[in-house]
Amino acid sequence: MRHICRYLPLFLLLFAMHFANAQSGFDVNIGFGAIHDGSFGQIDQNTLLPCNAVGSTGACTPASSLSGFNMGFGANLMLWKHFGIGGEAVFQPAKQDYVVLQPTAPGVVGITLQTRTTFYDFDGIFQPVNEKKVAFQIMGGIGGANVKFYENQISNGTVLGNSNSSQFFQSANHFQVHAGVGVQLYLTDHIFVRPQFDLHFAPNLNQQFSSNAAFGGTIWLGYSFGDRP
Repeated sequence: MRHICRYLPLFLLLFAMHFANAQSGFDVNIGFGAIHDGSFGQIDQNTLLPCNAVGSTGACTPASSLSGFNMGFGANLMLWKHFGIGGEAVFQPAKQDYVVLQPTAPGVVGITLQTRTTFYDFDGIFQPVNEKKVAFQIMGGIGGANVKFYENQISNGTVLGNSNSSQFFQSANHFQVHAGVGVQLYLTDHIFVRPQFDLHFAPNLNQQFSSNAAFGGTIWLGYSFGDRP
């Protein structure tokens, strides 16, 4: 350990000199789009088990697919003209209905399980095309996927009238492998728009949706700091 600490300042100095000599740029961006995965299928609304599982009561109701509007935030650091690193997170700003847990009862319109899904990743970036007005990016990396569940109840009352309450139920976390392609189009020397298509592969995501693979499309709007070709 002492030998490593002795040479660490020299290593950091050499890395800093190399970084300073490289043509670098830093991008920040905000995105809007959607991510889709199919429905898990029929769920027992009493046990939350698949309807074909042992212990199912047979009171089945269909689960919804992953869909809806997503927002995103990200940043890229292009250390060289064709290579860089970056990270991004896309999430559902609003909850989406997942499955009805109980049938309608007197005074109760329904109890619904809702979800809010987030994907985040850290990527390596390859830019085979990097010109003044356009850059083509291929990215890949690892990260995580999070599916939060909320219990939402809407009721009708003669005294208080209609009421709507929502509370956190539980959360599921998954490892994720990410791959994406995007075309970065520069509207000015620094402002860009980037249509991007993504594959999020998260093992065990099929415990909530139809498969482990979710596909997404996002329009990123961003600003580039630093050098451009």
